[in-house]
Amino acid sequence: MKDLTTKKILFVICGGVSAYKSLETIRLFKKNNAEIKTILTKSAKEFVTPLSIASLSQGKVYDDLFNVENETEMDHIALSRWADVIVVAPATANTISKLSQGSSEDLASTVILASNKQVFLAPAMNVRMWEHPSTKDNLKNLKSFGYKFIGPVTGDMACGEYGEGKMSDPYDIFNEISIFLSSQFKNKKIKALVTAGPTNEYIDPVRFITNKSSGKQGYEIAKSLSRRGFNTTLISGPTSLKIDEDIKLIKVETAEEMFKATQKNLPTDIAVFSAAVADYKINKKSKDKIKKQENLNINLEQNIDILNYVSNHNSMRPKLVIGFAAETSDLDKNAISKLRNKNCDWIVANDVSKKNIGFESNYNEVTIHYKNTPNKKEKLSLKKKSEISEEIVDRIVNQIN
Repeated sequence: MKDLTTKKILFVICGGVSAYKSLETIRLFKKNNAEIKTILTKSAKEFVTPLSIASLSQGKVYDDLFNVENETEMDHIALSRWADVIVVAPATANTISKLSQGSSEDLASTVILASNKQVFLAPAMNVRMWEHPSTKDNLKNLKSFGYKFIGPVTGDMACGEYGEGKMSDPYDIFNEISIFLSSQFKNKKIKALVTAGPTNEYIDPVRFITNKSSGKQGYEIAKSLSRRGFNTTLISGPTSLKIDEDIKLIKVETAEEMFKATQKNLPTDIAVFSAAVADYKINKKSKDKIKKQENLNINLEQNIDILNYVSNHNSMRPKLVIGFAAETSDLDKNAISKLRNKNCDWIVANDVSKKNIGFESNYNEVTIHYKNTPNKKEKLSLKKKSEISEEIVDRIVNQIN
């Protein structure tokens, strides 16, 4: 028995023959003391009844016809925030398509779209529907958004056909969600620090030296860490990006400000330095705007190396220090050199000379080098930065736990 006391699970049941399996899944969670609320889509009520769900879950059941009078929790934001995790089972081809397109035409899709929690989908559909190119595109899209999938499995279907598309067994769904919730509980005690974005180094009050970093990869890593339950702090240089409210956001502008913010947030268990910090700053910033002149000489001096400082800070060094190497040539050689010289545990390297995975792109392709296994490297092939972040955080979870 797994004690899930205090765990809050929001079930979304969609229309399909497999809806009856959700009754057993809910029973398993309730037997292990989880608190459950359920949303039934309009078509789900053709297969299971609100009464049967309520009697098993001992929790409220919502649908689009629910009387919202005096029910403040019916607000889609409040309901999505209530849950520790959202489980959609069965997730039909129609629901998967709606979520992929960002549709919010009913209560279920609105709550999921508004959620900042991990969403698990347990697909169930005919094998031909599962194999259809449009379904594959939708799955790829949802994975890039951070959705997790349980199944489907291969087997005999209610329609009489055989193949992949059958909803996973209730115990398999229960087991995977239980592992996630258990890991999330452990992770809440673990502090994670992420730096992201560029820094601005001022020449005078209106001009500065910077770089093209958008901060997208670092923001996605912070989101992934937070979804896994880590107590996450994001120190960000100037960007226009938004971040989840569960993440502590500290905005800075210069490398010195980022360094001081990092110092103030030590100790931490995990530190991910994805920010493109300027290596140099102006030796002496002008107090006034510099007027146009034929020649202008600017003297530069090195900024403090934040990654090097944290990696070699014996008393405050995190258990896991991850640096990023944005290179334009000799990717592996430069990454390995940085790994050794900075004394960090991992280096995540990417070639920013390639426009499709450069600073401002939504996509990335990285290679991870590990200190403890210097001859080992892992290449994460071209994906959205949100997917890359999930793969990086998968590896962080495996190492920390």
